[in-house]
Amino acid sequence: MSKNLVIIPTYNEKENISSIIHAVLELPRFFEILIIDDNSPDGTADIVKNLIQQHPSQIHIMQRAGKLGLGTAYIAGFKWAIEKKYDYIFEMDADFSHPPQDLLRLHDACLEQKADVAIGSRYVSGVNVVNWPIGRVLMSYFASVYVRFVTRMKIMDTTAGFKCYSRHVLESIELDKIKLKGYAFQIEMKFTSWKLGYNIIEVPIVFTDRRQGASKMSGGIFREAVWGVVKMKILSFFKKYKK
Repeated sequence: MSKNLVIIPTYNEKENISSIIHAVLELPRFFEILIIDDNSPDGTADIVKNLIQQHPSQIHIMQRAGKLGLGTAYIAGFKWAIEKKYDYIFEMDADFSHPPQDLLRLHDACLEQKADVAIGSRYVSGVNVVNWPIGRVLMSYFASVYVRFVTRMKIMDTTAGFKCYSRHVLESIELDKIKLKGYAFQIEMKFTSWKLGYNIIEVPIVFTDRRQGASKMSGGIFREAVWGVVKMKILSFFKKYKK
């Protein structure tokens, strides 16, 4: 049996955190959960700590001093997972935009199809997004088109944040050299995995916008993605990628 860890970064997710944790725990496969909370003032961490008392072997929490960025949260989680020798490490949002039951499908892509990285993809089989305004759908879709054009990756959903990594992928990436911190972090991790030659499989999912809590998207995050991708591509010409 594989050892599986779901990493969920949080900031002010008190409306969702208990439900998302229970949804993962109720799956017919054993997943442990690591919550990485950036000092949420709404008490998210306190809710998690109460749940840890009920499931001490399955739920874990890492508390940080403040909002330090999505990328740094995941990198901290990856390092923790590598140290603890988890076989498969998942990224998932707390707001149910990523269907918890699809963790099983990402896991199966790694176990049965031998994916090194499995991506929960909104765009590999059309546009599968629910409850987003058309403007945001278009921005997201064409952001992936832009990233594919710049990087030449053959990945339809380059900005997806619902993923499963085999541990050996994360062990071979120099995590401290991942520069992008916001949602563009997702692009840089895929690009690095692709440049290293890993087998990346996209698993179609239906993405549903959050119903509770506030989105963390901002103009600064979007600008980082636009210019960060160009810089990342240019720097890749001077970098050697070795597994």
